[in-house]
Amino acid sequence: MLHSPDVTAQAACPSLTDLACQTHERADAAANRQHILAAARQLFDARGVEQVTMDEIARAAGVGKGTLYRRYADKAALCVALMDACFVEFERAALDEIAATSASRSAIGQLHAFLDRLIQWTEEHTPWLGVIADQSIGARRGSGRCGPIYRWLHGVVAYLLHQAIANDEVRIDDAVYVADVILSAVNVDLYVFQRQERHYTQDQIRAGLHQLVEGLGRPS
Repeated sequence: MLHSPDVTAQAACPSLTDLACQTHERADAAANRQHILAAARQLFDARGVEQVTMDEIARAAGVGKGTLYRRYADKAALCVALMDACFVEFERAALDEIAATSASRSAIGQLHAFLDRLIQWTEEHTPWLGVIADQSIGARRGSGRCGPIYRWLHGVVAYLLHQAIANDEVRIDDAVYVADVILSAVNVDLYVFQRQERHYTQDQIRAGLHQLVEGLGRPS
């Protein structure tokens, strides 16, 4: 059972860096990593993440392809590494908001605010998230939901749902399942489809997601 929001939100949702389980590395390996990440970011910024190949990244970084692939198995792994700093900032702001509003806002209200923040972050990082999603499809169906970003997001949503259950705000039995369903509505493939094919605005997507969450509540 989760009790104190300002403590357990942090404990229930370890950071992306923690989930990625980075290990101690030698000085030369660290230098290679920095060269690779710098080259990848420069190429991604110049041409778009979808247009850049791993071979081009290796050449720009001045490392062999074997060195690149030992560190990063695919372009999705590079995207995760490059997104680490901005995602850590997202994590910190989200958890700070949960802690700051734990006494004044319901758990469902906190979930609404978190999802608003997530929609904005998804909008800003759609190309990068798309590469990660594409790679997960090629590797093993559903494997993208085993990655550190999804695990952290799921941890937050499930945590808030557990709080809502404890406060008798919702009529659900399985917070883990419902968290998966909610996050599926913000999956990058569906998000791009709704933005580009349905021509939905962010506000329309946000309103639909809020309506979905509101449907979990107990009838008044």
